[in-house]
Amino acid sequence: MINIQAVCKKFGSFIALDNIDLDIKKGEFLALLGPSGSGKTTLLRMIAGLEHPDSGALLMQGQSLNEESIQSRKVGFVFQHYALFKHMTVFENVAFGLQVKKKRPSKKDIEEKVHSLLKLVQLDFLHDRYPSQLSGGQRQRVALARALAIEPRVMLLDEPFSALDAKVRQELRTWLKRLHHQLQITSIFVTHDVEEALELADRVVIMNEGKIQQIGTPTQVYQEPANKFVYQFLGHVNTLKSDSQIIYARPYELMISKTPPENENFVEAVIHSIHITGPLAKVELTDHKGHELVVNVEPDRVSSLLLKEKDPVFVYPKENFKGFSDYSI
Repeated sequence: MINIQAVCKKFGSFIALDNIDLDIKKGEFLALLGPSGSGKTTLLRMIAGLEHPDSGALLMQGQSLNEESIQSRKVGFVFQHYALFKHMTVFENVAFGLQVKKKRPSKKDIEEKVHSLLKLVQLDFLHDRYPSQLSGGQRQRVALARALAIEPRVMLLDEPFSALDAKVRQELRTWLKRLHHQLQITSIFVTHDVEEALELADRVVIMNEGKIQQIGTPTQVYQEPANKFVYQFLGHVNTLKSDSQIIYARPYELMISKTPPENENFVEAVIHSIHITGPLAKVELTDHKGHELVVNVEPDRVSSLLLKEKDPVFVYPKENFKGFSDYSI
């Protein structure tokens, strides 16, 4: 569907994209995930035609996009802050893209199309409201309906949920995933929210410092990270330093005991807090070198070991541990 070949982009001396190669499949929901400044938004804007590569090529369905105008690309763009016209009603906002087309549909066709889209995003009953009369989640759904009105080949979403509160974000994620499965439009969204990317995307592209670090399904990138950056970016990571090596492990990959384990890769630590929430107990510790550690265990283990604050304990990786080790020290 979209082929990105050896694309580079600089802003002054800052390298935004460094030799990017990426193939985006038709109908997939692709996440561009990374920290601020990683190049993900620049790449999205380049697909939209809002930025142009210094070198390399972008192709859509085999045709070069390098010289294509924004309009001829037929992409729908959903911005972080909605970008709705405040003086227009919901209906008028969604209809706008249809009314400015070269081959403008009839008034009746526009009306039918807009109401159909508003029903799709479950907002037809608010068609005569203004953006100021809507909640944040409703505004974002109007923005999505407006982007869909032009029947885009590709849907681009730039951190579409970041301006919303946690509960609304979760509701919209669930709704958007269902909508994508229904429409099967090739969709690319930018986010720095790991949970959002892993929940929504068919594939995740993890970026850092203008380079792609890993491409894979949510399961692949989480369980088989390509490097230490990916491993650490996708969730809290503990650093266990022994005399011979450094081990990086997530909280659920560690164990706690009150006696030295057979596993030689352990550190001594002192518990400074225990928080039990539902099926998990979060144990926060400080090792003998002053490093903070977090271990997730079952509440039953806290009870069976009689764990409490200020207890000296041993922390070590589980038997099936697959994290990262560094033997260079």
